[in-house]
Amino acid sequence: MGADIAVIDYGMGNLRSVSKALEHVAPAVQVVVTNDPETILSAGRVVFPGQGAAPDCMREILARGLKDVIVEAARTKPFLGICMGLQVLFEHSEEGDTPCLGVLPGRVLRFPDEAMHDSAGNRLKVPHMGWNEVHQAVPHPMWGGIAESERFYFVHSYYVEAGNPDMVSAFTLYPFPFTSAVAANNIFAVQFHPEKSQAAGLALLGNFVTWDGNIAANQCDTFNTHCSL
Repeated sequence: MGADIAVIDYGMGNLRSVSKALEHVAPAVQVVVTNDPETILSAGRVVFPGQGAAPDCMREILARGLKDVIVEAARTKPFLGICMGLQVLFEHSEEGDTPCLGVLPGRVLRFPDEAMHDSAGNRLKVPHMGWNEVHQAVPHPMWGGIAESERFYFVHSYYVEAGNPDMVSAFTLYPFPFTSAVAANNIFAVQFHPEKSQAAGLALLGNFVTWDGNIAANQCDTFNTHCSL
């Protein structure tokens, strides 16, 4: 019998904070931080956190032999990606011209310098760092008990451009709308850090602990042909 939740350890990411937050919201649940393929694939659900740069992230994933394991987990289990764990699910990142896992259709782009000013003309900093509103695009079990436009904590210089708009579960303004959460089949992945987002983040992690991996019928089925590039 596998662990209830496996947090994937590929040498990058705020793993202790993520695991401790999960243990806080679900003290009876067994959470393991691991890079062991068998442990990951036998777990009931999987969390894929990450921070840092896409080239480093992919290099570590490949060096540890975890690419196929992550892809398989993302196809078969309730799966939560966080920050870099969102971005590298897509096909390509501008950061270091990096081929990524290709689980989801789309690419990762840097916030463009020419667009980074607010309505008053003031420059906006990159990375996008701090609290910002998350606007829920469609209903999803992972948003249960979380108010529309709730604030979550972000740290990133790149954002996802989803290859299919149906998978966009939430967006955030900085200064234009960018994808801050995606939902496809059993995958839910977020650009923000729920483990650093106080009550709202803990609510989202609590929802993940009980989510069965199903989504509303009108949402994207990534692995069917109508949802591919």
